[in-house]
Amino acid sequence: MQEYHWIAPCHFGMEAVLKRELQDLGYEIVQVEDGRVTFCGDIMAACRANIFLRTAERVLLKVGSFQALTFEELFDRTKELPWEEYIPEDGRFWVTKATSVKSRLFSTSDIQSLVKKAIVERLKEKYHISWFPETGQAYPLRVFLLKDQVTVALDTTGESLHRRGYRLLTSKAPITETLAAAILLFSLWKKDRILVDPFCGSGTFPIEAAMIAANIAPGMNRSFLAEGWTNLLPKKAWYEAVNEASDRIDEGAQADIQGYDIDAQVVAAARENARTAGVDHMIHFQRRPVSELSHPKKYGFLITNPPYGERLEERKDLPALYREFGERFAALDSWSAYLITAYEDAEKYIGRKADKKRKIYNGMMKTYLYQFLGEKPPKRQRAKEDK
Repeated sequence: MQEYHWIAPCHFGMEAVLKRELQDLGYEIVQVEDGRVTFCGDIMAACRANIFLRTAERVLLKVGSFQALTFEELFDRTKELPWEEYIPEDGRFWVTKATSVKSRLFSTSDIQSLVKKAIVERLKEKYHISWFPETGQAYPLRVFLLKDQVTVALDTTGESLHRRGYRLLTSKAPITETLAAAILLFSLWKKDRILVDPFCGSGTFPIEAAMIAANIAPGMNRSFLAEGWTNLLPKKAWYEAVNEASDRIDEGAQADIQGYDIDAQVVAAARENARTAGVDHMIHFQRRPVSELSHPKKYGFLITNPPYGERLEERKDLPALYREFGERFAALDSWSAYLITAYEDAEKYIGRKADKKRKIYNGMMKTYLYQFLGEKPPKRQRAKEDK
């Protein structure tokens, strides 16, 4: 079967987690760059990657890459690519996004229009037509320029992969599902360890954790743009991928996952989101302020996205909030904590330097993932828990 190169964009700082996900699916890694991983796979990779990947933002089918220092080179090299192998005669296609970093060609609008024009000229010659009806399936493109190297790819996903389909109700500042999953997979948490999110909001961390614990593929209950690409992907390929995902679910999975928030309406929304995701039986949600955070057991995890004062009037409350979090965390026996925040004084008011700190871009916002590492359970206990 023919092999293709696929590009999976992700949050800056979480490339290693996505790489591990792809390797676990059996795919060979071609390249790891800032914010994206390129891998090799057959055409079924479009289905499996979209359905199984927890940390990717979308799945792109790479058509080609080349160097372009001028717009003439951009046009000519784009036209040389075998677009007729991807886009049918009635296909609708456009450049939905172009980015340019450290390249001589920097006008993204010009790049978009020129790439579209080059593809049109190529397909006119191949299909022997003078105009395109564009009444068929959509084939949106993305173009990346980095140091004058151009990469052109087709978007198989459509709506971003963070749209799992379960988060019908949101809190004021939700973390995306893909970033929450990436942090959970990056952390040392496993389903046999307690997990508490004391600022759970709409429930994203607890829900993603429950889906990981039960091995529920994140894309099982949504559709993807490439489902209409019958010229490339037979319909049965999607059914096979969904059946594979169904077979992998651990129906009897158990985990101690808890989500707290001070806002009762937000807690109610989190419960409803968990019900939609099919994991409400695995999570205990409760209205509880961080000042009441406690747990009698050892070796648990706090994984959370606390407030960080998006509005100026909220910033005055942050010192007390983070101090409270630090005090309650210190009272827990041998726990670990992972929190992602843009609040620069987080460590100061928590009262402890993080063991590790990682910069992560949440959209355009620079945040830090603070990692406070607790003791591990004794080996004998870990072996018992693993059974």
